Amino acid sequence: MRAVDIIIKKRDRGSLSRAEIDFFINGYASGDIPDYQASALAMAILLNGMTDQETTDLTLAMAASGETLDLSGVVPIAVDKHSTGGVGDKTTLVIGPMVAACGLPVGKMSGRGLGFSGGTLDKMESIPGYRTDLTTDEFLQQLKAIGIVLTGQSADLAPADGKLYALRDVTGTVQSIPLIASSVMSKKIASGAQAIVLDVKVGLGAFMTELEQAQKLARLMVTIAHLAQRKAVAIISDMNQPLGCAVGNALELKEAINTLKGNGPEDFWHHCLEISAHLLVIGSKAKDLASARVLAQESIQSGRAWEHFRLLVQAQGGDVSYLDEPDRLPQASLIETVNSPQAGFLSQIHARLIGEAAVLLGAGRARKGDAIDYAVGIEVLHKVGDYVDRGMPLFKIHANQKEAGQAGREMALQAHAWSKAPVKSLPLFYDLIQV
Repeated sequence: MRAVDIIIKKRDRGSLSRAEIDFFINGYASGDIPDYQASALAMAILLNGMTDQETTDLTLAMAASGETLDLSGVVPIAVDKHSTGGVGDKTTLVIGPMVAACGLPVGKMSGRGLGFSGGTLDKMESIPGYRTDLTTDEFLQQLKAIGIVLTGQSADLAPADGKLYALRDVTGTVQSIPLIASSVMSKKIASGAQAIVLDVKVGLGAFMTELEQAQKLARLMVTIAHLAQRKAVAIISDMNQPLGCAVGNALELKEAINTLKGNGPEDFWHHCLEISAHLLVIGSKAKDLASARVLAQESIQSGRAWEHFRLLVQAQGGDVSYLDEPDRLPQASLIETVNSPQAGFLSQIHARLIGEAAVLLGAGRARKGDAIDYAVGIEVLHKVGDYVDRGMPLFKIHANQKEAGQAGREMALQAHAWSKAPVKSLPLFYDLIQV
């Protein structure tokens, strides 16, 4: 078997066998197949696509390229959720504790932010001492002991995906839906999740800007899970405007704390409640969504979700006194309330521009490895459809540098648009995909 023959077959719109895919991925992971041949195959896949079975075989080959976790000997079932990224998306910080408090173990490996999309690990590292580098043994022991883990991805997990992901970024092949789906699902399968809820974002602040694209990606990921003997559902959710109010690491952590205590923004709370309900159903803790929502709400009202969050932070070395006194978390030295320059109904709060404004302030990374400032960010005070008077507070800028604050302020203003006529509020969800 030769790599060039596999490239030619996909170039000519042929379907690759499991053996061919395994050969190529194993060879690429080991270094026997060079980057230029992997680039050629990635471009052929981008142009000609893959069948569902091919994409599943690619997913499984990448998952098998490194360490794979088997959680079945630790807990009866472990669930995971995956978001395709967004602005103000701090849902894992609330959903994980809610679901774990209902007796359903949550073992999650998350990533860092890059560009305008924030990273879960960066938010958690706002807490002094919090470890995101658990070993496999530590992951398994903690999952068994307290039923919740939130750490970074091991370098040994799906290493072929890591190599291919970096290559796609510089070869113009990021947009391939089979490559996106196999990248996401290979990591989920390798990390041992038996049931997965996929939160696929769509809109101005999402990777997928069109609903049809998002639905195609969601269907493919759910199909891969099914063919790989995993349970999965996908929810298509809105990312035209930021989720919740806070955008920025410590700011988002504070908003998550408030939500766990029953005081979060309405849109963010309802989003967390819905994803949690789907996890409880797919994890067989509730027979239907209605009873699952009741369970999830009780976890907040009883304080059990909050206690599970504290347990999580404490187990991973974080100083829980910062949770009990959130004002001790990193705070910006320059906080400015920006008022609305005109009256009208808000017709747009462009999520991507808000996210990019937060990056200008220092809350995100322009390049992998950039340092971030946990304290800075933006508080968006309204939602699309709200009426605002001229001079009414519109958003708050949290900055540590004057010039960065001014740049963030201008971009956040550009993100807002007004209408004289009433504007409908945006839906939280658009579709539910299940096999």
